[in-house]
Amino acid sequence: QVQLVESGGGLVPAGGSLRLSCAASGTFSLNVMGWYRQAPGKQRELVARIASRMSTNYADSVKGRFTISRDNAKNTVYLQMNSLKPEDTAVYYCTANWRGMDYWGKGTLVTVSS
Repeated sequence: QVQLVESGGGLVPAGGSLRLSCAASGTFSLNVMGWYRQAPGKQRELVARIASRMSTNYADSVKGRFTISRDNAKNTVYLQMNSLKPEDTAVYYCTANWRGMDYWGKGTLVTVSS
């Protein structure tokens, strides 16, 4: 069983930066890791994901502003968020795929003030 714990959320003014981290328990060889977000009243959406061999893809809305990375030795994935906008306000969820199953963290709240 994979357990994911996110950290790094908080309140930041528009134009600011935050770095989210997500650590997976155990010594798993995780496949794809990523970040989703869910704003109030909206569906959960993909933000970015990264494969074990470091290929990445991003939602159009965050390209050029967010950077996803991972440390396989630590089973940790990061999301560097720059030039934050009020519309980035959401709960951010970490996800990881292991042996064909997707696991989710409990989420961390990011609030961007205008």
